[in-house]
Amino acid sequence: MKLTVLSAMATLAIALSGACVHAAGFQHGFAVDPNGKPLEIGIWYPSQAAPKSVAMGATTMSVAFNGAVEGRALPLVVMSHGTGGSYLEHYDTAIALADAGYVVAAVSHTGDNYADQSRSIYIMDRPKQMSRVIDHMLSSWDGRAAIDATRIGMFGFSAGGFTTLASIGGRADFSKVGPMCREHPEDFACQLKAKTAQADIALPDTSLAQDRRIKAAVVAAPALGFTLSPDGLKDVKIPVQLWRAEDDVLLPHPRYAEAVRQALPEVPDYHVVRKAGHFDFLPPCSAALANIAPAICKSDPGFDRAAFHQTFNTAVVDFFGKNLKRN
Repeated sequence: MKLTVLSAMATLAIALSGACVHAAGFQHGFAVDPNGKPLEIGIWYPSQAAPKSVAMGATTMSVAFNGAVEGRALPLVVMSHGTGGSYLEHYDTAIALADAGYVVAAVSHTGDNYADQSRSIYIMDRPKQMSRVIDHMLSSWDGRAAIDATRIGMFGFSAGGFTTLASIGGRADFSKVGPMCREHPEDFACQLKAKTAQADIALPDTSLAQDRRIKAAVVAAPALGFTLSPDGLKDVKIPVQLWRAEDDVLLPHPRYAEAVRQALPEVPDYHVVRKAGHFDFLPPCSAALANIAPAICKSDPGFDRAAFHQTFNTAVVDFFGKNLKRN
Protein backbone atom coordinates (compact mmCIF):
# COMPACT_ATOMS: atom_id res chain seq x y z
CA MET A 1 0.00 0.00 0.00
CA LYS A 2 1.25 3.42 -0.87
CA LEU A 3 1.80 6.04 1.78
CA THR A 4 1.99 9.23 -0.24
CA VAL A 5 1.93 11.01 -3.61
CA LEU A 6 3.55 10.30 -6.94
CA SER A 7 5.98 7.73 -8.27
CA ALA A 8 8.89 9.10 -10.23
CA MET A 9 12.06 9.21 -12.32
CA ALA A 10 12.86 8.78 -15.96
CA THR A 11 11.13 6.67 -18.56
CA LEU A 12 11.84 2.98 -18.91
CA ALA A 13 11.45 1.89 -22.53
CA ILE A 14 11.13 -1.81 -23.22
CA ALA A 15 11.63 -3.25 -26.69
CA LEU A 16 10.61 -6.86 -27.14
CA SER A 17 12.54 -8.70 -29.83
CA GLY A 18 10.36 -9.47 -32.80
CA ALA A 19 7.60 -7.09 -31.65
CA CYS A 20 6.50 -3.81 -33.19
CA VAL A 21 7.77 -0.96 -30.98
CA HIS A 22 5.80 2.27 -30.61
CA ALA A 23 6.39 5.57 -28.91
CA ALA A 24 4.15 6.15 -25.91
CA GLY A 25 1.46 8.78 -26.30
CA PHE A 26 -0.11 10.20 -23.16
CA GLN A 27 -3.32 11.99 -22.23
CA HIS A 28 -4.68 13.26 -18.95
CA GLY A 29 -8.44 13.13 -18.47
CA PHE A 30 -11.47 12.24 -16.38
CA ALA A 31 -14.02 9.45 -16.39
CA VAL A 32 -17.59 10.04 -15.26
CA ASP A 33 -18.57 8.17 -12.10
CA PRO A 34 -22.30 8.21 -11.28
CA ASN A 35 -21.43 7.39 -7.65
CA GLY A 36 -19.15 10.36 -7.10
CA LYS A 37 -16.98 13.04 -8.62
CA PRO A 38 -15.19 12.37 -11.93
CA LEU A 39 -12.28 9.96 -11.75
CA GLU A 40 -8.89 11.39 -12.72
CA ILE A 41 -7.10 9.14 -15.19
CA GLY A 42 -3.88 8.95 -17.17
CA ILE A 43 -3.90 7.22 -20.55
CA TRP A 44 -0.86 5.83 -22.34
CA TYR A 45 -1.06 4.40 -25.86
CA PRO A 46 0.99 3.72 -29.01
CA SER A 47 1.78 6.85 -31.01
CA GLN A 48 4.12 7.85 -33.79
CA ALA A 49 4.34 11.43 -32.48
CA ALA A 50 7.73 12.56 -31.17
CA PRO A 51 8.07 12.11 -27.40
CA LYS A 52 9.14 14.96 -25.14
CA SER A 53 10.05 15.18 -21.48
CA VAL A 54 6.91 15.95 -19.47
CA ALA A 55 7.05 16.79 -15.76
CA MET A 56 3.98 16.05 -13.64
CA GLY A 57 4.68 16.79 -10.02
CA ALA A 58 7.62 14.63 -8.95
CA THR A 59 7.25 12.40 -12.01
CA THR A 60 9.00 13.04 -15.31
CA MET A 61 8.04 10.99 -18.36
CA SER A 62 9.21 10.93 -21.97
CA VAL A 63 5.91 10.74 -23.85
CA ALA A 64 4.08 12.19 -26.82
CA PHE A 65 1.63 14.40 -24.92
CA ASN A 66 -1.76 14.30 -26.71
CA GLY A 67 -0.12 12.56 -29.68
CA ALA A 68 -2.36 10.74 -32.14
CA VAL A 69 -3.20 7.11 -31.36
CA GLU A 70 -1.44 4.64 -33.65
CA GLY A 71 -2.95 1.24 -34.44
CA ARG A 72 -6.25 -0.62 -34.52
CA ALA A 73 -7.86 -3.32 -32.36
CA LEU A 74 -5.48 -2.52 -29.50
CA PRO A 75 -5.83 -4.35 -26.16
CA LEU A 76 -6.69 -2.27 -23.10
CA VAL A 77 -5.11 -2.59 -19.63
CA VAL A 78 -6.56 -0.68 -16.67
CA MET A 79 -4.46 0.03 -13.57
CA SER A 80 -5.32 0.37 -9.87
CA HIS A 81 -2.78 1.93 -7.48
CA GLY A 82 -2.02 1.34 -3.80
CA THR A 83 -3.39 3.27 -0.83
CA GLY A 84 -2.67 6.99 -1.13
CA GLY A 85 -1.31 6.73 -4.67
CA SER A 86 -2.24 8.20 -8.03
CA TYR A 87 -2.66 7.32 -11.68
CA LEU A 88 1.09 7.95 -12.10
CA GLU A 89 2.09 5.26 -9.60
CA HIS A 90 3.12 2.68 -12.24
CA TYR A 91 3.89 5.00 -15.12
CA ASP A 92 6.94 2.99 -16.20
CA THR A 93 4.89 -0.19 -16.58
CA ALA A 94 2.23 1.79 -18.44
CA ILE A 95 4.86 3.13 -20.84
CA ALA A 96 6.27 -0.38 -21.35
CA LEU A 97 2.81 -1.63 -22.26
CA ALA A 98 2.14 1.33 -24.58
CA ASP A 99 5.49 0.72 -26.28
CA ALA A 100 4.33 -2.85 -26.89
CA GLY A 101 1.03 -1.77 -28.46
CA TYR A 102 -1.41 -1.49 -25.54
CA VAL A 103 -3.74 1.25 -24.44
CA VAL A 104 -3.36 1.75 -20.68
CA ALA A 105 -5.74 3.67 -18.42
CA ALA A 106 -4.71 4.27 -14.80
CA VAL A 107 -6.97 5.91 -12.24
CA SER A 108 -6.54 8.04 -9.13
CA HIS A 109 -9.11 6.45 -6.83
CA THR A 110 -11.63 8.89 -5.38
CA GLY A 111 -11.20 9.07 -1.60
CA ASP A 112 -8.00 7.03 -1.65
CA ASN A 113 -5.27 9.01 -3.37
CA TYR A 114 -2.29 11.18 -2.45
CA ALA A 115 -4.48 14.25 -1.89
CA ASP A 116 -7.50 12.63 -0.22
CA GLN A 117 -7.52 9.46 1.87
CA SER A 118 -10.91 10.05 3.46
CA ARG A 119 -12.27 6.72 2.17
CA SER A 120 -9.15 4.56 2.27
CA ILE A 121 -10.81 1.80 4.29
CA TYR A 122 -13.81 1.68 1.95
CA ILE A 123 -11.90 -0.56 -0.41
CA MET A 124 -15.01 -1.86 -2.21
CA ASP A 125 -15.47 1.61 -3.73
CA ARG A 126 -12.52 0.77 -5.95
CA PRO A 127 -13.80 -2.09 -8.20
CA LYS A 128 -16.82 0.01 -9.16
CA GLN A 129 -14.48 2.87 -10.08
CA MET A 130 -12.43 0.54 -12.30
CA SER A 131 -15.59 -0.47 -14.15
CA ARG A 132 -16.34 3.22 -14.72
CA VAL A 133 -12.84 3.65 -16.20
CA ILE A 134 -13.46 0.75 -18.59
CA ASP A 135 -16.84 2.26 -19.52
CA HIS A 136 -15.14 5.57 -20.29
CA MET A 137 -12.40 4.03 -22.40
CA LEU A 138 -14.87 2.04 -24.50
CA SER A 139 -17.63 4.62 -24.89
CA SER A 140 -16.27 8.14 -24.33
CA TRP A 141 -12.51 8.35 -24.87
CA ASP A 142 -11.69 10.04 -28.16
CA GLY A 143 -9.42 7.12 -29.14
CA ARG A 144 -12.00 4.43 -28.36
CA ALA A 145 -12.24 3.25 -31.97
CA ALA A 146 -8.69 1.89 -31.65
CA ILE A 147 -9.56 -0.42 -28.71
CA ASP A 148 -10.50 -4.09 -29.00
CA ALA A 149 -13.20 -4.42 -26.34
CA THR A 150 -12.74 -8.19 -26.22
CA ARG A 151 -9.14 -7.86 -24.97
CA ILE A 152 -9.10 -6.11 -21.61
CA GLY A 153 -6.62 -6.75 -18.80
CA MET A 154 -6.14 -5.29 -15.33
CA PHE A 155 -3.04 -4.51 -13.26
CA GLY A 156 -3.08 -3.75 -9.55
CA PHE A 157 -0.57 -3.19 -6.74
CA SER A 158 -1.22 -3.56 -3.01
CA ALA A 159 -4.73 -2.16 -2.38
CA GLY A 160 -4.92 -2.11 -6.18
CA GLY A 161 -4.03 -5.80 -6.16
CA PHE A 162 -7.02 -6.50 -3.94
CA THR A 163 -9.11 -4.26 -6.20
CA THR A 164 -8.05 -6.35 -9.17
CA LEU A 165 -8.94 -9.61 -7.46
CA ALA A 166 -12.37 -8.25 -6.50
CA SER A 167 -12.87 -7.04 -10.07
CA ILE A 168 -12.24 -10.51 -11.51
CA GLY A 169 -14.57 -12.42 -9.21
CA GLY A 170 -12.95 -12.45 -5.76
CA ARG A 171 -15.26 -12.28 -2.76
CA ALA A 172 -13.66 -11.17 0.47
CA ASP A 173 -14.77 -12.17 3.94
CA PHE A 174 -14.21 -8.92 5.82
CA SER A 175 -15.23 -10.49 9.12
CA LYS A 176 -11.66 -11.86 9.17
CA VAL A 177 -10.12 -8.40 9.47
CA GLY A 178 -10.89 -7.87 13.17
CA PRO A 179 -9.44 -11.18 14.42
CA MET A 180 -6.38 -10.87 12.20
CA CYS A 181 -5.68 -7.34 13.39
CA ARG A 182 -5.98 -8.36 17.01
CA GLU A 183 -3.27 -10.94 16.33
CA HIS A 184 -1.13 -8.80 14.00
CA PRO A 185 -1.78 -5.11 14.82
CA GLU A 186 1.49 -4.10 13.16
CA ASP A 187 0.23 -4.96 9.64
CA PHE A 188 -0.37 -1.88 7.50
CA ALA A 189 -4.07 -2.58 6.95
CA CYS A 190 -4.55 -2.87 10.72
CA GLN A 191 -2.74 0.39 11.38
CA LEU A 192 -4.87 2.11 8.73
CA LYS A 193 -8.03 0.71 10.28
CA ALA A 194 -6.95 1.76 13.76
CA LYS A 195 -6.38 5.35 12.62
CA THR A 196 -9.84 5.61 11.08
CA ALA A 197 -12.62 6.99 13.26
CA GLN A 198 -15.21 4.83 11.50
CA ALA A 199 -13.18 1.64 11.78
CA ASP A 200 -16.25 -0.43 12.66
CA ILE A 201 -18.14 0.20 9.43
CA ALA A 202 -20.69 -2.28 8.14
CA LEU A 203 -19.19 -5.09 6.10
CA PRO A 204 -19.50 -4.24 2.38
CA ASP A 205 -21.23 -6.37 -0.22
CA THR A 206 -18.67 -7.92 -2.57
CA SER A 207 -21.13 -9.75 -4.81
CA LEU A 208 -21.50 -7.00 -7.42
CA ALA A 209 -17.85 -6.13 -7.96
CA GLN A 210 -16.93 -8.52 -10.78
CA ASP A 211 -16.40 -7.05 -14.25
CA ARG A 212 -16.50 -9.89 -16.76
CA ARG A 213 -14.94 -7.74 -19.47
CA ILE A 214 -11.55 -8.30 -17.82
CA LYS A 215 -9.81 -11.33 -19.39
CA ALA A 216 -6.38 -11.40 -17.67
CA ALA A 217 -4.91 -9.85 -14.52
CA VAL A 218 -1.55 -8.95 -12.98
CA VAL A 219 -1.57 -8.68 -9.18
CA ALA A 220 1.45 -7.40 -7.22
CA ALA A 221 1.70 -7.59 -3.40
CA PRO A 222 -2.08 -7.79 -2.87
CA ALA A 223 -3.58 -6.27 0.26
CA LEU A 224 -6.12 -8.17 2.38
CA GLY A 225 -5.20 -11.50 0.81
CA PHE A 226 -6.22 -13.35 3.97
CA THR A 227 -9.84 -12.22 3.47
CA LEU A 228 -9.96 -14.22 0.22
CA SER A 229 -8.98 -17.60 1.63
CA PRO A 230 -9.87 -20.39 1.52
CA ASP A 231 -12.53 -20.15 -1.20
CA GLY A 232 -13.02 -16.43 -1.92
CA LEU A 233 -11.36 -16.76 -5.32
CA LYS A 234 -13.20 -19.85 -6.51
CA ASP A 235 -15.06 -17.82 -9.16
CA VAL A 236 -11.88 -16.46 -10.78
CA LYS A 237 -11.79 -18.03 -14.24
CA ILE A 238 -9.15 -15.93 -15.99
CA PRO A 239 -5.31 -16.12 -16.05
CA VAL A 240 -3.53 -14.36 -13.18
CA GLN A 241 0.09 -13.31 -12.80
CA LEU A 242 0.90 -12.94 -9.09
CA TRP A 243 3.93 -11.20 -7.55
CA ARG A 244 5.29 -11.24 -4.00
CA ALA A 245 8.20 -9.28 -2.54
CA GLU A 246 10.30 -11.64 -0.42
CA ASP A 247 11.01 -9.04 2.27
CA ASP A 248 7.62 -7.30 2.35
CA VAL A 249 7.17 -6.06 5.93
CA LEU A 250 3.94 -4.15 5.27
CA LEU A 251 2.04 -7.16 3.93
CA PRO A 252 4.13 -10.01 5.32
CA HIS A 253 4.24 -13.60 4.16
CA PRO A 254 2.15 -15.78 4.29
CA ARG A 255 -1.00 -13.74 5.02
CA TYR A 256 -1.26 -11.83 1.76
CA ALA A 257 0.14 -12.94 -1.61
CA GLU A 258 0.57 -16.52 -0.41
CA ALA A 259 -3.04 -16.66 0.75
CA VAL A 260 -4.09 -15.49 -2.70
CA ARG A 261 -1.87 -18.07 -4.42
CA GLN A 262 -3.42 -20.87 -2.39
CA ALA A 263 -6.98 -19.66 -2.96
CA LEU A 264 -6.78 -19.27 -6.75
CA PRO A 265 -8.50 -22.23 -8.45
CA GLU A 266 -5.93 -22.27 -11.27
CA VAL A 267 -2.19 -22.09 -10.68
CA PRO A 268 -1.07 -18.48 -11.29
CA ASP A 269 2.06 -17.29 -13.04
CA TYR A 270 3.75 -16.78 -9.66
CA HIS A 271 6.89 -14.72 -8.98
CA VAL A 272 8.71 -14.20 -5.68
CA VAL A 273 11.17 -11.29 -5.94
CA ARG A 274 14.21 -12.03 -3.79
CA LYS A 275 15.40 -9.27 -1.45
CA ALA A 276 12.56 -6.96 -2.59
CA GLY A 277 10.44 -4.88 -0.26
CA HIS A 278 6.84 -3.78 -0.71
CA PHE A 279 7.59 -0.51 -2.48
CA ASP A 280 10.09 -2.01 -4.90
CA PHE A 281 7.11 -2.59 -7.20
CA LEU A 282 7.08 1.21 -7.66
CA PRO A 283 9.49 2.77 -10.18
CA PRO A 284 12.91 4.03 -9.06
CA CYS A 285 12.54 7.42 -7.39
CA SER A 286 13.82 10.76 -8.57
CA ALA A 287 15.73 12.91 -6.09
CA ALA A 288 12.63 15.09 -5.74
CA LEU A 289 10.38 12.18 -4.84
CA ALA A 290 12.98 10.71 -2.49
CA ASN A 291 12.89 14.00 -0.56
CA ILE A 292 9.10 14.03 -0.45
CA ALA A 293 8.48 10.37 0.35
CA PRO A 294 11.65 8.57 1.45
CA ALA A 295 9.70 5.59 2.82
CA ILE A 296 8.61 4.47 -0.64
CA CYS A 297 11.97 5.14 -2.26
CA LYS A 298 14.45 3.21 -0.16
CA SER A 299 15.41 -0.31 -1.23
CA ASP A 300 17.41 -2.73 0.87
CA PRO A 301 21.16 -2.88 0.21
CA GLY A 302 21.94 -5.14 -2.71
CA PHE A 303 18.56 -4.75 -4.39
CA ASP A 304 18.64 -2.97 -7.75
CA ARG A 305 15.15 -1.53 -8.28
CA ALA A 306 15.92 -0.21 -11.76
CA ALA A 307 17.18 -3.60 -12.95
CA PHE A 308 14.19 -5.33 -11.37
CA HIS A 309 11.76 -3.08 -13.20
CA GLN A 310 13.23 -4.06 -16.53
CA THR A 311 12.52 -7.69 -15.65
CA PHE A 312 9.14 -6.90 -14.08
CA ASN A 313 7.85 -4.82 -16.97
CA THR A 314 9.01 -7.36 -19.54
CA ALA A 315 7.22 -10.13 -17.63
CA VAL A 316 4.00 -8.08 -17.39
CA VAL A 317 4.05 -7.30 -21.12
CA ASP A 318 4.75 -10.95 -21.95
CA PHE A 319 1.92 -12.17 -19.71
CA PHE A 320 -0.67 -9.89 -21.28
CA GLY A 321 0.72 -10.76 -24.72
CA LYS A 322 0.04 -14.44 -24.11
CA ASN A 323 -3.35 -13.98 -22.51
CA LEU A 324 -4.92 -11.10 -24.46
CA LYS A 325 -4.40 -12.55 -27.92
CA ARG A 326 -6.75 -11.73 -30.76
CA ASN A 327 -9.58 -14.18 -31.26
